[in-house]
Amino acid sequence: MSQLGAEELLVSCSGSLALRHGRAVCQGDPPAELRDVVLLTLGGLRLKNVQNLDYCTALQICILANNYITKIDALISCHCLVRLDLHRNQITQLPGSVFWAAMKNLQILNLHDNCIGNKKDMEGLSGCPHLIALTLFDTPLSLTLGYRHCIVNSIWSLKALDNFVVSDEEIIEGWSLPRKFTTKSPHLFVDLCPRSKKESFEGEMKIVREVVSKINTILAFYSPMTIIQRWIRGHLTRKRLG
Repeated sequence: MSQLGAEELLVSCSGSLALRHGRAVCQGDPPAELRDVVLLTLGGLRLKNVQNLDYCTALQICILANNYITKIDALISCHCLVRLDLHRNQITQLPGSVFWAAMKNLQILNLHDNCIGNKKDMEGLSGCPHLIALTLFDTPLSLTLGYRHCIVNSIWSLKALDNFVVSDEEIIEGWSLPRKFTTKSPHLFVDLCPRSKKESFEGEMKIVREVVSKINTILAFYSPMTIIQRWIRGHLTRKRLG
């Protein structure tokens, strides 16, 4: 198949397509306008762009996996995003810091299986204020020396990277810990890109809450710093109450 023929098979993201695959807050009511869309599931539709999604200003969950998207700049107007799934696309470069600074509610970002290879992209991503979970495995960047150390220490809010909760030894250099607390220990595993058959907005938000809860639970039991801080707070509280 010629390159031109292949490109003709790709689809632009029209407003009607977004409305057809979008959901409003009320499960029984389809969105009347793009500004009403809070959940968008556009995975595997051969999309080549995200045009018109800038009108989805209330969008909170956006699934764009398994497409041919190369740029996501149009999403800058989607300030309410909580989860953005872009895995298995053709992204080579991420937007800059202005874009990510606008994503004040974004907690889970799936970027694995793309063509991202530049560490400078992480400088912009570090401006995302509440990003908790990130996937970048199966990208050229993930093959570079010191990859996890670079990412973890660039994005301060990050708690989990590539399906493993960030260990204390990744943050504090030279700290030798027992095996169960070490980097990528099986105890630190968490699925950061769960598949969902739920088609309701509340169902998808429940999945996000479950992922965040799982991360925090793992930290509570397998982060020595968290355990020490909890013990100190408990000790000071008991001492104050006499």
